[in-house]
Amino acid sequence: MSKKRRKLLPFNPSEDPDRRLEQMRSLATALLASGTRFSDDLTYRRGMAPRSANRASLEKAGMQVLSKEDTQTLNLCKRMMDRGECPPLMVVLDPLEGFTVEADRFIKDLTIVTEYVGDVDYLEKREDDDGDSMMTLLSADDPAKSLVVCPYKHGNVARFINGINNHTPEGKRKQNLKCVRYDVDGECRVLLIAIRDIPKGERLYYDYNGYEHEYPTEHFV
Repeated sequence: MSKKRRKLLPFNPSEDPDRRLEQMRSLATALLASGTRFSDDLTYRRGMAPRSANRASLEKAGMQVLSKEDTQTLNLCKRMMDRGECPPLMVVLDPLEGFTVEADRFIKDLTIVTEYVGDVDYLEKREDDDGDSMMTLLSADDPAKSLVVCPYKHGNVARFINGINNHTPEGKRKQNLKCVRYDVDGECRVLLIAIRDIPKGERLYYDYNGYEHEYPTEHFV
């Protein structure tokens, strides 16, 4: 008997509008300090990769398709954001880790916490970038067609969620999110999803090396 697929869940915003404003202020402070303009969608800028380049069919190993039901859940998350109902997250400044993100209320396993967004560009144009927040969007057989998300000019809370040190047992135990690339209506999207229940006050971490295993994390706290 096949194992039943588990459905993704929408994030659960804080009920108190004043608390949501405080959460949004914490993100605004971090974005301002980083010189980043808020966006909750992938952005396509002149001189970078066009939207037509974002084709999930080009993924060299194939990309899992987000189910119709889970796509509806993702769209619900987007509509909540449009209404000012943000994920229950607080961005805090840590003296060792810099800006980092904490759960501001209980987050259930399999919750869509946020989408990783920013400017989309070709990987080959970004191979010499020294930024540490670039995310793979499309890994194509033809390297010239591979895409990355660059959240330096446009981005959301995802760019402040830290990675684990995946060279130590302690680092691996801290992981509470996973980064998953999905085919959503033919385009590549990157979601950060809870892999267990996360209590209020716990910091959020995921494995930066979930796909390529090329990111150096030995220095991570």
